[in-house]
This record gives sequence, structure tokens and C-alpha cells, in this order.
Amino acid sequence: MKREELIVVRGGGDLATGTIHRLWSAGLRVLVLEAEYPAAIRRQVSLCEAVYEGETTVEGLRAVRAASLAEAEAVWAENAVPVLVDPKGACLPKAEPAVLIDAIIAKKNLGTTRAMAPLTIALGPGFVAGRDVDVVVETKRGHKLGRIIREGAAAPNSGVPGIIGGYGAERVIHSPAAGIFRNCHAIADFVEAGETIAELETPEGERIPVKTQISGILRGLLRDGYPVTKGFKVADVDPRREELENCFLISDKARCIAGSVLELVAAQLWK
Repeated sequence: MKREELIVVRGGGDLATGTIHRLWSAGLRVLVLEAEYPAAIRRQVSLCEAVYEGETTVEGLRAVRAASLAEAEAVWAENAVPVLVDPKGACLPKAEPAVLIDAIIAKKNLGTTRAMAPLTIALGPGFVAGRDVDVVVETKRGHKLGRIIREGAAAPNSGVPGIIGGYGAERVIHSPAAGIFRNCHAIADFVEAGETIAELETPEGERIPVKTQISGILRGLLRDGYPVTKGFKVADVDPRREELENCFLISDKARCIAGSVLELVAAQLWK
């Protein structure tokens, strides 16, 4: 396997970060492509935060925002991962990746094609293996999580979050209206059921409280000042008070998916 082989990952959210971390840990050269304004909820474990902060670190992996492929070279030289704002993949013809991974988790294809790399992998629903990409990896929790799909698609988006501590839909908070998101709390805070964790500043100047449904740890929270639409996912509460450390660790789900991706990448580069 050649270290010079480039792996491009579209997306730098929490699930994508699990994959990026696994590939980097295996000694591979990874480039992350992100949107201009990422909307990660689990920001403490999302490398896309480098877009805003210039750099960020997740479990020992340092990600640095780069303005070009030339700047990315300097980041790789520091054993870090460059994050390039390039949502459409304009750099791909020049970058010539050996593998491209769509880890945006948008539940639909935002422009990834099989022509982008010798091997293309997509995480989750919205793609058909053999048509949109070469391979799809299942992202739905359960017995098939991480399954490698070479024909067909992943399970469709159910709209129902996975159960944690006995709670599913109740633990995820969505915006009650369109407006600017204003935080009243921070990730890792303990919140009570019915507590206001943020406010929505509407175009009319009204401030609408965003409240929790259950008590627990605020595991995920949208970035302050982010413009949202009604129904936009803005926060995630973990009811297990003893799991505070998990706010800062890659999830079991992300690690499982990452293992399947590494298997695919290794097979491609070793053949």
C-alpha cells in the first residue's frame, strides 16, 4: 500500500470523522471536502469545525483548514488532515484520489459519481451501489450496521433516531421555526426536561425558546448564530448522565462504519 495514495472524504461530520480517524490511524493520506458552513450537531467530534476555527482535534487527530491542494501538502507533512471548502469537488480532477468516500450523510446524493475515483463509497441511504457509487455502507443501527452493499441501497431513512437509554425521537431536538439559532447552553451541559437550551431569533425579531423533552447530557448542539429552517435538527440529548465522556469521543456507530470503509480501502489499494 502506498502512503501517497489519496483518499478523499466528502463531509466532516461525526460519522465522517470516525471514518477519517480510522483511515488516518492506518497511515493513509486523507483530504476532507466540506461545505462553506457545515451544520454538525456533535461538534466536539466533528472535524468540519476546522472550517470555522482554522483547526480542531478529535481523539489525537488534528484537522487544519486548507485553502488549496498546495496548502494541503503542508498539513500532511505535519501528520494532520487538511479540510478544504469544496462542496462540489472541484479539486478532484487535479487531486486524482484513489478512493472517494461520500460521508455527507445527507440521505440523498449531492453530486457524487463513480467517475470521481477508481473506487467510490457512500455511507447510508440515497445511493444505489453499482449505479451512483461502487459500494454503499449501511449506517442504520442494528444487526446490519456497517454491512458492505455491492448491489442495491442502504435501508431508507426512517426519520426515527436510534434508541439510547430508552429514548429515540424524544432525545433529538428540532427547530420550532425559521430563524437564527442562539445558544443558551454548551455541549456536555446537563439539562432538565423542559429546559430552554437555545432561542430562535425570527426575522420578525421574536425569540422563541428551544426546549428539551427529556433530561440528560447535551451531547450535540448546533453552532451559535447558524441560520435554520423550521424542523432543522439543532440538538441531541443523551439521557445517560454517566456518559459525559462520550461528548468528546467518536461513537460506536461511527467506529463500526469506519471499519467497513477501511476494509474496502485496504482491499482497493492492496490489489
